[in-house]
This record gives sequence, C-alpha cells and structure tokens, in this order.
Amino acid sequence: MTTPLPPDRLADRLAEVYVAIGPVYRRVARIVDRDEQLSGLSVGVRNVLDQLRRGGDLTVPQLARGQELSRQFVQRTVNDAREAGLVELRENPAHRRSHLVHLTPPGTAAIEAVIARERELLGRVGGELTGAEIGAALRVLHHMDQALIEIEKGRPAR
Repeated sequence: MTTPLPPDRLADRLAEVYVAIGPVYRRVARIVDRDEQLSGLSVGVRNVLDQLRRGGDLTVPQLARGQELSRQFVQRTVNDAREAGLVELRENPAHRRSHLVHLTPPGTAAIEAVIARERELLGRVGGELTGAEIGAALRVLHHMDQALIEIEKGRPAR
C-alpha cells in the first residue's frame, strides 16, 4: 500500500496535474466550438441541455450553481434554448416565481446526438486505461476542486 505524499511533494505533483489540465481543456474547448457548427448548439446551451438530461427539471438558479456560472448568463442561455424549442418552462410547485426548465423532445434528441458524438470521440482515447485509473483521476480532481472551493471561500483547504 502506498502512503500519502507529504505536503511539499503533493504540491509539486498537483502542480503537474494543473499543467496537464490546461492544454486538455483548451483542446476540448476548440473541439466543442468546432462541433457547435455541426450540432447548432452553443457550448452554453449544450451544457444546460446536458445538465437537464442528467438531473431532470431544474430552475435557472440550480442550473447556474451546478455550472459555477452567473444566474444571468444561464438565464440568457436558457432563453436561447427556449427560442430554439429545446427547452420549455414549467410551473414549479416549490416556488411560484422560479420556473422549472424542462427538456423538450427536440432538446432531448439534440443533446443525445451530441453525447453520442462525444462518446464516440472519447472512445478513441488510448493508453489501455483501467477503471481504477479513471477512478483515481476523478478522486484527485475532486479533491483539487474541493480545496479550491475552500480557498475561494477564504478558508484554509484541508
């Protein structure tokens, strides 16, 4: 069994992760931008549709919190998706003024087509990666994210 890294070595290794994430993120952003021309979905609309696909009906504030974006930006994105017939607003029994955003059948079809394309592309990743390796990567990223949340709040990370 391996032992946890001491703080100075942990910091060095996590810095390597940040360096590796940057180019990967930028490549993904370029591919998503390019694929926007194929799907007709902006990155923002694509993210809203995917969040609704995964989580069911949500309010704009819930969508914004889930994406770490401003409520105003997400509202504009929802308006765009609504104008395109991809989502509709429904009454919210829990809150009179904050409607639920709901995927329409065309919205479901659009996001399912995008997800199928993305899964096909992700399936091309080599390296004979194992489920344990993917799990470890997700665990590391989760802990990095949690530390950053604490830092943003002005609290020391654990």
